[in-house]
Amino acid sequence: MYQPRAFIESDLAALDALVEADPFITLVSTGDDGSPFVSHLPVLYRRDGDDVLVEGHWARPNPQAGHVGRMLMIVHGPHAYVSPGWYPDKETAARVPTWNYAVVHLHGSVETFEDEAALADLVDRLSRRFEPTVGNDWRFEPERADHRSQLRGIVGFRFRPVRIDLKFKLSQNHPPANRQAVIDAMAARDDCDARAIAHLMRAREPGSAE
Repeated sequence: MYQPRAFIESDLAALDALVEADPFITLVSTGDDGSPFVSHLPVLYRRDGDDVLVEGHWARPNPQAGHVGRMLMIVHGPHAYVSPGWYPDKETAARVPTWNYAVVHLHGSVETFEDEAALADLVDRLSRRFEPTVGNDWRFEPERADHRSQLRGIVGFRFRPVRIDLKFKLSQNHPPANRQAVIDAMAARDDCDARAIAHLMRAREPGSAE
């Protein structure tokens, strides 16, 4: 990932927040023929200091479940268009349209597992994480044969990254007046991503209490 110095983020708490807001990741691997293969998956995430663990599962027929070696996991944050018309210095400086965004790339290898107990635990924890977000309470019931039988259709994984690259492109290369103008314009838009970008920008302004 191209990372100009101004946009590099080092605080892993920023990764925590992105995954909490959007735990639907992109996982990229390389097949036997050398071509990339991509899966899009909901995951469970936890961090202890610098140690990160991401867990999830594939459908068993997914070819990626059989891939070995390094993989790239992409955590997607908010993103929004930035108009040069918002900048106070647009009449005196050459300004162009751009896009502000936050994204994280995690590099590592996956450990797969297929034993029933571990898969049952994973599905149970996934349901406990996501069911409340829709106001429901479905649970995996290990005593039910029909629930257990569904586990044969998946392969679980644990992903422990060895390198984490955080890129938060939030107008850091602009003067304060331009950054504030972008924050104000983003915050006023009827768009969740734009308002999230405004929040991220505001939190990084000198003296911010966010």
